[in-house]
Amino acid sequence: MAVAQTVNYWLTEHPKIVNFRWSPTQSYASTWSFLVTAVSSYVIAAVTLHLLLTIILRRRRGLSLGPIPALHSLTMSLISAVIFVGILLSAAAEIRDTRWLWRRTRTTALQWFLCFPVGTRASGRVFFWSYAFYLSRYLHLLRTFFSVIRRRKLSFFQLINQSSLLCISFLWLEFSQSFQVVAILLTTVSYAVVYGYRFWTAIGLRGACFPFVVNCQAVLLGCLTVCHVGVLCMHMVKRGGCNGIGAWLFNSVLNAVISLLYLKFYVKTRSRSMATAVKPT
Repeated sequence: MAVAQTVNYWLTEHPKIVNFRWSPTQSYASTWSFLVTAVSSYVIAAVTLHLLLTIILRRRRGLSLGPIPALHSLTMSLISAVIFVGILLSAAAEIRDTRWLWRRTRTTALQWFLCFPVGTRASGRVFFWSYAFYLSRYLHLLRTFFSVIRRRKLSFFQLINQSSLLCISFLWLEFSQSFQVVAILLTTVSYAVVYGYRFWTAIGLRGACFPFVVNCQAVLLGCLTVCHVGVLCMHMVKRGGCNGIGAWLFNSVLNAVISLLYLKFYVKTRSRSMATAVKPT
């Protein structure tokens, strides 16, 4: 019981969590200029590194990074798990504290998860963990550089995917966008599993007999698509609509682009996997 109370305090009731407020003057990396600079620097650095290694190494294989990728995967899995638990407990606390207000607007917990009331500000427990998720996106960018250094491989999809997800998580906070609680819950639980699996295989343990990571990402995109449809329906039905719907529309366009690129990548991966399986020995 004492452990549960301690965890609950540090993940939901700590003053910095309860009193959090997204602000350009109070929150690190919370300005548009920082976002644009970060995305531009990421793309330029990744492309430059890829070109330099291609020129220097030529036909040689990529360089070894030792245990760094495995440690990164373990770190990202743990961070994702903490964010998942934190935002889940924080959402429960917000529902408990504001249920009395929802009765006036006839809002249910399910509606709140998908559709914030108009006028919602980016402050409090849930947005603290949304901010933590946004900052964690910068750590995800390192995988691109690992891929370039180890395999001398840089894909257009990887650059677009990482850049878009960083922008999307910024928009969630900047416009107090609806749908972000569900999106973060689904994404972090997926990342906790995927990065845990990557750590598992990186230390030499046996992997799955099917493309585990690709399938997990496909399931995540499918779930997010269903939730996007739910937000649209909620916005059309609910009086006043959902908060941050303009940012949600832009978010939806980016997600559609990512989904199309990923679908192409998924079909290509599955075709290659099936071709390998039927290849005569």
